[in-house]
Amino acid sequence: MSELWLIRHGETEWNRQRRVQGSVDIPLNEVGRQQADLLARRFIDEPCRIDAIVSSDLIRSSETAQAAAEVLGLPVALDAGLRERRYGIFEGLSFNDLALKFPSAAKAVRERCVNYNLEDGESLVVFQRRIFATLEAIARRYASQRVLVFTHSAVLDVVYRRLHGVALNHPERVRNPNVGINRIAVGPAGWSALQWGDVSHLEPEQPALIES
Repeated sequence: MSELWLIRHGETEWNRQRRVQGSVDIPLNEVGRQQADLLARRFIDEPCRIDAIVSSDLIRSSETAQAAAEVLGLPVALDAGLRERRYGIFEGLSFNDLALKFPSAAKAVRERCVNYNLEDGESLVVFQRRIFATLEAIARRYASQRVLVFTHSAVLDVVYRRLHGVALNHPERVRNPNVGINRIAVGPAGWSALQWGDVSHLEPEQPALIES
């Protein structure tokens, strides 16, 4: 059984502007760098041993990972399989512009049509399959180890749904804040949630949603 600590990257300017990032390589903004530093400081006194760090190869994720890596003295292994969902024609647009420019596509995405293929993008089903395969491979590669896995919001969404039996087309979703920590166990017997939504390094009084 491997323990994966899934961590969303820090804030970017496109996050602030509510623009669709997807596979576009956007760096952290000043707030995001501060968030990455606060996350990294957490690991100075972290009682749990961290064995490895893996990150999406998009810069907003790898920058966040690097701050923790410097504290822990570990290298960052990059894995393109951890990238955000590819949103194709939506990428770069504000959320307010989607329905104006691409009304039928925006409706399909809003209604979570799981097999809808975004132009130059990924359907929800294809995206989910990629993420599950990538995390299973990481768990096998680092068997019985504790790994920091730096990734993206939509990745956390599909993982949360698997852990809690929420259908892919269900509109409800959990909030996944920047640099929040979400701990899961992955092994031959399946996946289980250990803790979700830990932002105590940002908000000391904020409890995690799930605590084992």
